[in-house]
Amino acid sequence: MRTSTTLPTAAMIGGVPVHPLRLATLLDWLAQALATRQRAFVAYANVHAINLAQHDAAFRQALNRAEVVFCDGQGLRLGAALLGHPLPERFTPPDWIDGLAARCASGGHRVFLLGGRPGVADLAAQRLRQRHPGLQVAVHHGYFLATPADEVAVLAAIEAFQPDLLLVGLGMPLQECWVAAQHDRIAAPVVMTVGALFDYLAGAVARGPRWLTDNGFEWLCRLWYEPRRLWRRYLLGNPRFGWLMLRQWLSERLRAG
Repeated sequence: MRTSTTLPTAAMIGGVPVHPLRLATLLDWLAQALATRQRAFVAYANVHAINLAQHDAAFRQALNRAEVVFCDGQGLRLGAALLGHPLPERFTPPDWIDGLAARCASGGHRVFLLGGRPGVADLAAQRLRQRHPGLQVAVHHGYFLATPADEVAVLAAIEAFQPDLLLVGLGMPLQECWVAAQHDRIAAPVVMTVGALFDYLAGAVARGPRWLTDNGFEWLCRLWYEPRRLWRRYLLGNPRFGWLMLRQWLSERLRAG
């Protein structure tokens, strides 16, 4: 996709392209994409994403198809720095949703929230409308993949609303694989994956204090709040990622001679 905001060249981290972006650049790029209604798939990467990409080919291919993959975690920034590919900033969907929603409200862009448990996206949309009067939002929960008929109904609901922006919060890697598989059938020019964003907006999941989340310890807050679900992702995944980065560093040095 071509816009007046130029994207920097992506760096390959564990087989995944990650763009060295600042948040302001991403928001400017998205504003231009929305204004021109050009099709774009925007995803994010973190340590968990890089680990998943090593053994999930469909997920890795989905990220490689995205127009933009931005850095969502400090761990990924550290790994990229080791490889000589500095990422200037890390930001996660709760950090930028209000900035993006404000641009959508002022520009008259319609937003569709897809994901979460029944009722969660509704509450998230309600809070976005309260914060950004005039924002046009429609929603559907994320439990629609049980039957092909349910999936067709969701695609029809999106088409009926005609959003400019579709935010998909189905969890990684399902959300990326679903967007990649259905991209040509999704009636929204800009599609972004957002993970647990709707849970945070609705207050269904606590995020943690900013002095931790802003300084590289969002993973620790998530582990604290959901240890049974996330202990493998972080306690096993973080060392696995470190080993992967070391292997890539060694491989690149050997190729360089």
